[in-house]
Amino acid sequence: MADAAVELVLRSTRVITPGGTRAASVAVAAGKITAVLAHDAEVPAGARLEDFGDDVLLPGLVDTHVHVNDPGRTEWEGFWTATRAAAAGGITTILDMPLNSLPPTTTVDHLRVKQDVARAKAHVDVGFWGGALPDNVKDLRPLHDAGVYGFKCFLSPSGVEEFPQLDQERLATSLAEITGFGGLLIVHAEDPHHLESAPQNPGPKYADFLASRPRDAENTAIQNLIDQARRLNARVHVLHLSSSDALPLIAAAKAEGVRITVESCPHFLTLTAEEVPDGATEFKCCPPIREAANQDLLWDALADGTIDCVVSDHSPSTADLKTGDFATAWGGISSLQLGLPAIWTEARRRGRTLEDVVRWMSAAPAALAGLDAKGAIETGRDADFAVLAPDETFTVDPAELHHRNQVTAYAGKTLYGVVKSTWLRGIRIADHGTPTEPTGRLLERQN
Repeated sequence: MADAAVELVLRSTRVITPGGTRAASVAVAAGKITAVLAHDAEVPAGARLEDFGDDVLLPGLVDTHVHVNDPGRTEWEGFWTATRAAAAGGITTILDMPLNSLPPTTTVDHLRVKQDVARAKAHVDVGFWGGALPDNVKDLRPLHDAGVYGFKCFLSPSGVEEFPQLDQERLATSLAEITGFGGLLIVHAEDPHHLESAPQNPGPKYADFLASRPRDAENTAIQNLIDQARRLNARVHVLHLSSSDALPLIAAAKAEGVRITVESCPHFLTLTAEEVPDGATEFKCCPPIREAANQDLLWDALADGTIDCVVSDHSPSTADLKTGDFATAWGGISSLQLGLPAIWTEARRRGRTLEDVVRWMSAAPAALAGLDAKGAIETGRDADFAVLAPDETFTVDPAELHHRNQVTAYAGKTLYGVVKSTWLRGIRIADHGTPTEPTGRLLERQN
């Protein structure tokens, strides 16, 4: 560490790098990792040493699926609260979904509105997805050129009238346009015809809600998406996979060379239909939390690479919208601050490692979005880190969450993995759950 420019050295007996976990000292200068060296490497004069002992130093997490809802529905969430929650949970980069804000991110002007709102409030780095609607094909390339990371669409009703779904014809049109400039389409894949024909029994029973969002809706939509992607050689990404029945379709498409990636979410991987109490609509999301046997197959798919990454789909609302009726309650799980411990708790129970968790929650989401400076502890990357005590536990108290609305399906659960601190470009942005002043930057796609 003879480099005089080194300002900071982070040291741990357990540093998770792309080459494995090892004792190391990580040198930082000007917000970048300049070297990953031996644990006992000499600290250069003038550099500050932060020694974390046996706590694990891992790359800051990258969450590519967050609904910040700001502006327009800021009472649901906002950039200040969402990014504070992210920082407290070890996340250093988020990508904001194009809904449920008003306006949605469907034109360059709308993107600029959202960037202006976010700029002074971001505790972590923030990038943006654009939206693909039936009537905005002309706006897709300008949005791409303005730096969005890709385009979100729904194949079934989104739940908000300003963000209508694409039918198969408009999906093909949008996908052809996006493929023409080398873009990415990310898809809420539920088939509307299967949803319309499913039994609709409003009320508090979770079993009735589960029956109203059948696996066939996901399976059919994903098969149709695969067919379109194959025909156009398009790059597509399946959002929040819930149905294990779709996994063979996805695995076969990947083996064939179809350019498809897939995410799942902490709630599908740690919560089960069997445990959802009737009336407990904090568990409602679309697609829904399914049975334990389904969850086992999702974990198998993470292990074999059929599912690429794990992201939150943090989709909050005000508490009053979580009515006791599953049919009318807002569908969305608030988990931004809790994703890392939730996944680690279940991963360790299933014999998976923290290296796996880092791959699913940092490296793979960064790769999905082309965030080349994020997702790993290696020379040249941003100095973004989380410090985790993996064997310590805590019990989730909603009052301690930084989300604007402290409603969570994880209330009362005891989880492994306490985030001791979070670092963004070499600056500590959260310490024992308390965020500092915002230092996040707005990101734009570079490639």
